[in-house]
Amino acid sequence: MQMQGDSVVVTANRQERKLSNVTVPVTIVNAKQLQQNGSLRLTDILKEQPGLTITSGFGAGVQMQGLNPDYTIILINGEPLVGRTAGVLDLNRIALGNIKKIEIVKGPSSSLYGSEAMAGVINIITDASTAIPIQASLRYGTYETIDAGVNNAIATKQAFYQGFYNYYSTNGYSIRPNSSSRVTTPIERLTVNQQLKYNLTANTNISLGVRITDEKIQNDISVSNGGTTITSNGKEHNTDQNFNATLNHRFSNNLKTSFRSYLTDYNSKQDLMTVSGTPYYDLLNHLFKRVENQTDWNVNKQLNILFGAGAAWEGVKSTRYDSEKVRKNNAIQYGFTQMEWMPNNKFILIGGLRFDKNETYASAFSPKVSTLYKINAKNKIKFSVGQGFKAPDFRQMYLDFTNAAAGGYSVFGTAQAQQVINQLASLGQIGSLYDNFYQLKVLKPEYSTGMHFSWDYEPSQNTYLSVQLFRNDISNLIQVQQVGSYISGAQIFSYLNIGRAFTQGVEVEVKQKIAKHIILSGGYQYLETGDKDQIAQIKAGHVYTRDANGYSKLLSLNDYVGLPNNSKHKAQLKINYYNSIGCFANFRMLYRGKWAVNNTNGNEVYDIGDDFAKGYISLHASVGKDWANGFSLQLGCDNITNYIDAGNLPNLSGRTFFGTIKYQISKK
Repeated sequence: MQMQGDSVVVTANRQERKLSNVTVPVTIVNAKQLQQNGSLRLTDILKEQPGLTITSGFGAGVQMQGLNPDYTIILINGEPLVGRTAGVLDLNRIALGNIKKIEIVKGPSSSLYGSEAMAGVINIITDASTAIPIQASLRYGTYETIDAGVNNAIATKQAFYQGFYNYYSTNGYSIRPNSSSRVTTPIERLTVNQQLKYNLTANTNISLGVRITDEKIQNDISVSNGGTTITSNGKEHNTDQNFNATLNHRFSNNLKTSFRSYLTDYNSKQDLMTVSGTPYYDLLNHLFKRVENQTDWNVNKQLNILFGAGAAWEGVKSTRYDSEKVRKNNAIQYGFTQMEWMPNNKFILIGGLRFDKNETYASAFSPKVSTLYKINAKNKIKFSVGQGFKAPDFRQMYLDFTNAAAGGYSVFGTAQAQQVINQLASLGQIGSLYDNFYQLKVLKPEYSTGMHFSWDYEPSQNTYLSVQLFRNDISNLIQVQQVGSYISGAQIFSYLNIGRAFTQGVEVEVKQKIAKHIILSGGYQYLETGDKDQIAQIKAGHVYTRDANGYSKLLSLNDYVGLPNNSKHKAQLKINYYNSIGCFANFRMLYRGKWAVNNTNGNEVYDIGDDFAKGYISLHASVGKDWANGFSLQLGCDNITNYIDAGNLPNLSGRTFFGTIKYQISKK
């Protein structure tokens, strides 16, 4: 078997394709990797992938190639997850016990997936096989962490059923942002996933799916803002309910269609009390509904056409908007098409286009072209260029939020910011307004143009090398900015389309079989980011900073570090061992270089004089044994060196040990 393998990929083209025939950068994480690494949550495995970085604000989000978490769409079996807080979808809530594989597509993917796919797509695909009728596992680790899971599958000639049940609890550390003290935060989470498929005829089937997550968190938070620290404690309760139904019909071997419907309801409640006795209550309810049809037509051996259309409705109720009893609604209608031309077995050309009609914001076209050329059996190159977009979200339009648990700052969405702030001014509560307050207006969608080039080299079955070059240019970037302050000094923020940014870099991935049962693999990313307007101001000599003695001086371009929360260097090194009698072991080393976290010199530009989080290395290892009778045992340790940075990495626990026992019955 070749090092890269030739798995079937779905996410890249919205069709089944062999990995060797995919024209865009794709990473596949299979169930074996998840198991042998001891990964429990989606964050555990994503942090070890080249080009991805886990963020710590408002839960654990994922940055892809320098773009923030709200630019990457997260799917489960092709359906989107909702429930973002400040643009972050907390990936800790996704259990991995019944996952077949995770497909990671890098680069703008809005031509197939619409908004939120500016950076790329992460699709979690659950196992729908009957190879293992029943599986049970139990894990116990540091911080009294318990993870118990059960999978079961039943199949007949006409029907298939699979169920997954997972219970997770821990007394681990807080994952909330800006915490000045690192305290244990008990979490209890229950996940249930049910799948049912029924064959109506030889060419027609229907499938139903239900996924429910119920999470309870005991909060104990200390937040610092403007020199003031406020401590509060209380409870948080999150529920995530998802339902889907799909009807598939094959007209012939060359023509098939699929009708999909999807409903998801995310509900989050946080009820806190500050030490001063001030209550803090936060509610977010996000309801999302979608219907969609996709038809695949294999015209001939050289030409394949995909086309589809759909509509989505979503609404949000929140205490952070003007009223938690009023649901803010939006509707989207869209259509997409893609043509794949393969004139010979060496060359593939794909062109795609999507149109989104958004009832609240401007409509958007999203084109993309990608190509693959197999130079020979050992070398192939890929190139893609596409446009992605992200529509403004509900919080950026309707937020009406004052945080009593963090110094009393306020954030107002642009739909009502000027009206609300003017009312506060008439009551004598406003201390000052900045010039950008008068620039507030209806937000436009953000756009990105991304280019990716990759070279894959596989000289033998034991060696694999991939080099990727990428560039993303973003326009109409929506940024949160301070537009004024209260008399008390507390800040007032809102959102503006004022940014033009870029991310660019190179990624290298290497795999080498160094012995019969040992594989060495590694990845490295070099990343550059920047705000184009800030760079123009620096070149024009309009930006100042402070020297080591505190005196003002012109900022040079060499001292500019780009966008915050991005590391210029990131690397992974992994050693995996597995033999024919079921013994396995792995050792993983992860490195992240320093990154800017706070602008401390008042110039609103991140430079070498600002606050940085230190670069660090974390080490992880596990060993285990699979027996022929279905039992397996695994022992592991994460963060072996016990690296802790409470302020910048609140979700990185100290050294943790774990042990897992599993039993499964497999079909012979």
